[in-house]
Amino acid sequence: MLLLLWGLLSKLELINDYLIPSPEKVLREGWRLTLSGSLPHHIAVSLRRVFIGYGITVSIALPLALFLHRRIRWMERSSFLLSFLRATPPLALIPLLILWFGIGESSKIAVIVLAAFFPIFLNAFDGFQQVDTRWHELAATLNLSGFDRLRFILLPGAFPHIVTGLRIGFGYSWRALVGAELFAAASGLGYLILDSQEMARTDRVLVGILAIGVLGFIFEGILGAITLRLSPWTAEQSKERL
Repeated sequence: MLLLLWGLLSKLELINDYLIPSPEKVLREGWRLTLSGSLPHHIAVSLRRVFIGYGITVSIALPLALFLHRRIRWMERSSFLLSFLRATPPLALIPLLILWFGIGESSKIAVIVLAAFFPIFLNAFDGFQQVDTRWHELAATLNLSGFDRLRFILLPGAFPHIVTGLRIGFGYSWRALVGAELFAAASGLGYLILDSQEMARTDRVLVGILAIGVLGFIFEGILGAITLRLSPWTAEQSKERL
């Protein structure tokens, strides 16, 4: 319906074509950028940055959440620092990150790590904290080892929270990357949007925005499918709540 409305308003010339180009114009430009290899190149660069930063974040946030879950006092003592860092927008730190890491890939990956860390860390920590105490009592009764407790008690119990954090964290990392590419980049979807804006090519700006939205939708679906594959019981719980 939105596409039909957009096309109708453009056809009737009720909206300025410079401000919002017609769907046909945007599609033609997107197809031209795809055939020239420009759009696939920018997409590949952005995805590589996201996956590297996201992978680093997951490898830090999940073990740290598990570690602090076992040491609540440490978590309480570091609450002020964590709250301070969580309230600081990663994009506000870009000038410092550029000074510290340069204008290369490191500063952009650092922005992604800062953006995705807290959704993943806090959701995982809350998940570990909310595991049913009866499960812990059962583990003690069965005299499970630390690894078995992690495998059969903590991870399955906290899995829905962990997945929620992973999905939110990916969205945050994707948005932060595009913001970082607007400031210091020579490639990527954020650079494509900024470069198009400077050339007054609104159609190319919309191509970049649509590419970001479509890719976000695709990866959200992939994460959802992985969740159902790894934990089918969460789907049954969702149906019961509905």
